[in-house]
Amino acid sequence: MAQVGLIGLGAFGQLAATHLSPHLDLVAHDPAVAAMDGVACVPLAEAASRPVVILAVPVQLIAEVCQQVAPFLSPGALVLDVASVKLKPMAAMRAHLPAGTRILGTHPLFGPQSAADGLGGQSIVLCPEPGVDPACVAGFLRDDLRLDVHISDADTHDRTMASVQALTHLVSKVITDLDLPAAPYTTRSYDLLKQAADLVAGDSDELFRAIERHNPYAGELRDRFFEAARALDARLE
Repeated sequence: MAQVGLIGLGAFGQLAATHLSPHLDLVAHDPAVAAMDGVACVPLAEAASRPVVILAVPVQLIAEVCQQVAPFLSPGALVLDVASVKLKPMAAMRAHLPAGTRILGTHPLFGPQSAADGLGGQSIVLCPEPGVDPACVAGFLRDDLRLDVHISDADTHDRTMASVQALTHLVSKVITDLDLPAAPYTTRSYDLLKQAADLVAGDSDELFRAIERHNPYAGELRDRFFEAARALDARLE
């Protein structure tokens, strides 16, 4: 069994630990979490010294956490992140991790709410640094966790996520903030729109800001969206 150290036991870190621990020799570290059922919580040095290290922390903290784990990493360690954007965190990982560290950016396209019924059929994107072979990780994710695995480069990932994630989260947040009353009857299109809004309603403001502010391509698309909304409003007037 692969020896894996998981750094961070927030909402997604706990989801990852729950599904990884039956398959891997997993230990975890989070200064705010003293214990978790079925997972050994250990000091940072022990978790970071594993051959595989997963950084399950917000994108805003990637650089800081990389500096904290760097002294304990084993030579040639494989380090993965789970951030919703890839260009900025992967650049921070390269800047702050030791030379020779293998970096594999990942983006699980699900969270605790959307994966409430299990991981099977959910999607994950792997963005390996040049020279890093993702085949072993991809095989584990496909064969053991039954995930739909996509391989991409970081730039293509962020361009894609600007519309697939940043735009949909923006629309969903607007719908949520309207606080619409329950409707006695609906249309199918309304049900789908409400379902999309409900999926992200529980996301933290920190995650929403990361998706919108740390994707270098989200701002331009956001401007286009609001411009189109203003134009539509003018047409209705």
